[in-house]
Amino acid sequence: MAFVDEDLSIKERFSLLLLDPGEIYFEDFSVYFYPTGLKSISEEEATRRRCRGRLKICSKSIVFDPQDVSQPIMKFPLRSCIKIEEWSPPLLSKIGSKRDTLFIQTPQTIQMKAGNEIGPYNFKKGDSQYFFTLNFGTAEDVVHPANQLARAATLPMADQDAMIATIVYSRQKRVKFDTSRLESLYETIVVEMVGERITPLVVNPGRIMVTSTILYFQPFNNVEPVPVMKIKLSDIKRLVKRRFLLKHVGLEVFCDDSIRSNLFLVLSKPEERDELYAKVVEQPGVRLQESGQENMMLLWQNKVISNFDYLMYLNSQADRSINDITQYPVFPWILADYTSLELDLSDPLTFRDLSKPIGAINTKRLERFRERRKDMPEPKFLYGSHYSTPGYVLYYLVRVAPEEALCLQNGRFDQPDRLFKSAAETWNNVLSLPSDVKELIPEFYQPEMSDFLINRKGLKLGTCQDGSTVTNVVLPPWADDEADFCRKCRQALESDYVSHHLHHWIDLIFGYKQKGPESEAADNVFYYLTYEGAIDLDSISDPNEKASMQSQIMEFGQTPKQLFTKPHPTRFSAPNPVAAVGSTEQEATQRSNQSFIGKVETSPRPELPSSSSSSASAGPVQDQPEGAPCSWVNDSSVLPPHSIQDSGHLENSKPSLSQISPRSPWERITQLQPSFSYKLHKDSVCDLKLSSNNNTVFSVSKDTQLKMYSFEDQRQLRSVSLSNMALSSVIITPDDKNALIASWDNSIYVYSVDYGRVLEVIPAHDDAVSALCWQQGSSIFASASWDSTVKLWAGEGLNGGGQRIVADVLTELDHDSGVTCTELSQDGSLLLTGTKDGDVNLWNVEHQVALRHFQSHHGPVNVVIFSPDCQQMASAGQDSYIRVIDVNTGTEVFAKDGEHEVRCLCWRDHILFAGDGGGNLMVWDMAKAQLVASFNQHIGAVNCIQVSSDGSTVVTGGQDAKIIVWKSS
Repeated sequence: MAFVDEDLSIKERFSLLLLDPGEIYFEDFSVYFYPTGLKSISEEEATRRRCRGRLKICSKSIVFDPQDVSQPIMKFPLRSCIKIEEWSPPLLSKIGSKRDTLFIQTPQTIQMKAGNEIGPYNFKKGDSQYFFTLNFGTAEDVVHPANQLARAATLPMADQDAMIATIVYSRQKRVKFDTSRLESLYETIVVEMVGERITPLVVNPGRIMVTSTILYFQPFNNVEPVPVMKIKLSDIKRLVKRRFLLKHVGLEVFCDDSIRSNLFLVLSKPEERDELYAKVVEQPGVRLQESGQENMMLLWQNKVISNFDYLMYLNSQADRSINDITQYPVFPWILADYTSLELDLSDPLTFRDLSKPIGAINTKRLERFRERRKDMPEPKFLYGSHYSTPGYVLYYLVRVAPEEALCLQNGRFDQPDRLFKSAAETWNNVLSLPSDVKELIPEFYQPEMSDFLINRKGLKLGTCQDGSTVTNVVLPPWADDEADFCRKCRQALESDYVSHHLHHWIDLIFGYKQKGPESEAADNVFYYLTYEGAIDLDSISDPNEKASMQSQIMEFGQTPKQLFTKPHPTRFSAPNPVAAVGSTEQEATQRSNQSFIGKVETSPRPELPSSSSSSASAGPVQDQPEGAPCSWVNDSSVLPPHSIQDSGHLENSKPSLSQISPRSPWERITQLQPSFSYKLHKDSVCDLKLSSNNNTVFSVSKDTQLKMYSFEDQRQLRSVSLSNMALSSVIITPDDKNALIASWDNSIYVYSVDYGRVLEVIPAHDDAVSALCWQQGSSIFASASWDSTVKLWAGEGLNGGGQRIVADVLTELDHDSGVTCTELSQDGSLLLTGTKDGDVNLWNVEHQVALRHFQSHHGPVNVVIFSPDCQQMASAGQDSYIRVIDVNTGTEVFAKDGEHEVRCLCWRDHILFAGDGGGNLMVWDMAKAQLVASFNQHIGAVNCIQVSSDGSTVVTGGQDAKIIVWKSS
């Protein structure tokens, strides 16, 4: 799904979700806040107690975001502010002497994220006074715009919107596109216009520019993770025209072969949207991949694609997008049995009647709807509520998208008795309640996304009238756990019964029974404002009426665009014709999924638990029903705009290189110089490690040699031939007395530095050992092999002390192809693995459970690593991509396509070192996701990198058999 799941400990807490829907964030200021005021205590005491933060000016409020995350974010609604003025200090006062102190008096303060926890807002009543000192600027910089907006807040809604629109237009007109952000001097500007970026419940305005090579979006504020979003036109795979608020003004951009949307833009007029689309498409570098609707229907009929895939495709064609919560993908209730101990998919009574809308299944309730309709004025309808609304989407997803739920419901969770507590209860409600006819969302049919049923965040959702506390969703007796519930729902969706009847539901939602006489006959009539073409908002002259209509459209649901005007064909009952030609059905399905990847949107997964212990209980979630697209089920989640650390707010982010203090070890990292180099190996250097004092390097090579070299003496200390095959990896114990070396001869060698001999040869795998990994302090190490396994070993004596190392196998983790690389988290609780087929896997070490699976690369994965805080993981492959994924959420936060394939990575603090096939040592500042330096001294690929703990020394080993020692100049 597209919802943001922030790790508040490492990211700025403020987001546009904390504002009112439609509210605009303009700018912010660095300030000091005086929590005890300035009138009742001494200046010295006030200065001691002050806290730093950002004061944000928004169209309907002022927001203070303290740097101390234990303190709540405070919002001051402008409509209730009594005074916003410069504070006049007493004589001889140092505070305020520079006319930099702001005074706010208000009877209402809204406190959010108190204690750094997501929960209902605290609406503090009573007259309160607040003092802020601006660190850069004067109080007038805030007073003038704030009072102007405060005056607008007192007007009627339509007049308020008009005045704010005027202010917005004036501000936006002064903001030009920053042409210094252009990638190249040779770009030709094709078109520039103003538009909005759409994410769930958030509309963020900015400037859109298309050049001959790149599509840019520059937001007018600094809330986005990067100052300017850039999408290479050559990377765009799909460009889909969308509706927004029933108007054809949206454009969604897809840039890879997954279901992730990179950008959802909205323009002011259909003509502007069409012009933007045309200008992008006509550029020479654009090669769109489109699939015709008729072809997709045929694939579904022939059982080449699954029911789930086809429904996702239809949702996409009907303008349903995971980025637009008012048009979230809609899926049907399939099962009608939530009480049995076993689920019988062979019994038709297990299933819901797909030929009827959900509101017509209960005949007694339907009669009441019909009777009510007789007395209605035109236009008449049967159902006052819709089957898909923002409220219903968040009803299901409140546990994984609590901030969106709070935003939609004015800072409060719904009443506990009205929350999503039980699958059976919700089904009973949609059959009986007069205002509940909601359908489902795709997450119900995706086992890997079952976390939406679990209260992993420990949200305080309240206590029901019967005394029960709302926590996890209560599952039917036939479900073993949340993943099993979704898995069985998916099996039901793909069952023969549903395959033979699904076309009836398609007729109701996307087809000929959606409108007109056929909808009347099918009891499928909703309120007229939910239908496309029912009203033209631009034709409404009364601003109050227009605002009311727009609000109703947003809140009460939108019927999908009608795709079919004739009955939809049924699915063929015959076996898959592709499978019948010399292959199994499973093989045919896998081939079809590979060819179909990227043509259909589906919701990405919610976050995984941050702790390995809590996630292990869920068990594996990778089992798929027959016909399911493996490459989607295991795909990583969407790139939400707030999922990347916002480097624009320096108080809440790691510093970039330009802000590093002189004492930082990374201050001169961009000025690396090769100190000296040596060439002792006769073939490519595969791996190297520094000794504990950083004075000696241990290296292994394809020449079968282990070498030890002293930096101080600049001479070779040891040269050992261990095997008759290449050595791939080396581990050094903390006391530098023992080394573990992996070899292509399937073995692990234990070498004693003190005794100068091999102490033990461990027959580890059935094929070459490709990598070893270990974290100091842990008694477990891992070995990866081309035999498609990773083994976890208990290594007695690994942590030094002169003991003999004894290794015993703890467990074996199976993969679908050869494992090329592996990495343990710093605490040893998580394990990353990369394979020859491009997969990256995240494992729980204690429970040996696969937590996540990512189809991250095309071709072998060369390296996988964790960030120093283990909040992110990076991978690089032969496809030349570096990808960084958030461990907690599974969200891809960074992707870079290089000129050469990246062979090795090393992450220290916020600096990511990368070595590529072109001999380049690249230095990335991951706080800003910028390449800050690149050096080239190797001839051929850089295969391995090691960086000393103090950042003073970088050592690289290359395909040219050279080892280069780099020092900061």
